[in-house]
Amino acid sequence: MEELAGLLQKIIADDVNKMVISKPVSKKSRHKKIVIEKRDSYYQASLYTEKQVFHENIMLKDLGRFSAEIISGGFRQVNAWAGMGEHILLISKSGACSYKLNRMAGNIKSVPAQHNRKKKYILEEGMRIEPLTDMGIFTKEGKVVHSMYDKYRQINRFLEILNDEIEKSSLKKLNIIDFGCGKSYLTFIVYYYLTQVRGIEVNMIGLDLKEDVIRKCNEAAKKYGYENLKFEAGDIGSFCAPFPVDMVITLHACDTATDLALYNAVKWNTKMIFSVPCCQHELNQQVKADSLSILTNYGIVKERFCALATDAIRANLLEYCGYRTQLLEFIDFEHTPKNILIRAVKKPMSAKGVRQRALSEVDALIKEFHFAPTLYNLLAIEK
Repeated sequence: MEELAGLLQKIIADDVNKMVISKPVSKKSRHKKIVIEKRDSYYQASLYTEKQVFHENIMLKDLGRFSAEIISGGFRQVNAWAGMGEHILLISKSGACSYKLNRMAGNIKSVPAQHNRKKKYILEEGMRIEPLTDMGIFTKEGKVVHSMYDKYRQINRFLEILNDEIEKSSLKKLNIIDFGCGKSYLTFIVYYYLTQVRGIEVNMIGLDLKEDVIRKCNEAAKKYGYENLKFEAGDIGSFCAPFPVDMVITLHACDTATDLALYNAVKWNTKMIFSVPCCQHELNQQVKADSLSILTNYGIVKERFCALATDAIRANLLEYCGYRTQLLEFIDFEHTPKNILIRAVKKPMSAKGVRQRALSEVDALIKEFHFAPTLYNLLAIEK
């Protein structure tokens, strides 16, 4: 511990701008990686778990102690960029430290506070994207229409979340279903991005109940030359996919329509699911809190609790079905209360105990609040 603390003090004394603490000693470690970046008058630590990231601010005088406590017995590698170059610190299983300085690596400038940093979007202003122009989000010159800026951010945020998984895969072809596509602004952009920017061969179907909307969407797809993008009028529950489905998308499918879409995705053994739920009334109408009535005494608390419980149940059920599942902030809460996105990616089947725990947690929640979730009941058919 003394050797580690001494080396860290040496590194920190070189005016560190960024430090990455990695390689946890155990797969069961809560934190998978810690990134520490210098701000104006302090450091910000981003602590990454399997599904979330937590932030903590640290004063310069506390950085050595904080780093030593985090690293000691928990991690095996530290990379830090400072005035003299890149400091590399390795810790063996026995706790022995080895250190070297890479003077050729150069320094990394301190990162400005988030509110001072200009956001870089996947679809940047200046790009000529015909669907975005027709939707009134871009001008003909590729500038964002001021009143549509929230929609522009929403589209880019969805692409960021989708792209995180696309980059991890080696897929050259994707079959995609977009359930409840509506006017399909997201459908067109996902197709554009995957085919024109990523160079992936895509077959995509948008499904919605409104036949007049579907007709207009098919006309637009033909206009843009999107040969493998089709739109169909139909119901999510009875829809039969014409091909093996690699990805299912749902954006604001209302209430239990989201559950039907997730059920179809599971039934088809879909590789990736991206779902933004909407109008979650089902559990709000069912909830009975015998010993926790504080959660149902106030309308706004009851509504939000039931919406969060709905998505927590969906996430756990997807874990039970063999998906690595995350609940992510889709867009800032100030712009829409519908700000949770479910991202689920098929993985090798987890150990039975892990899957059973996910299901047991759902069972406990159902029992406590007398819930009868649609997705739970649909999946029960398959048990």
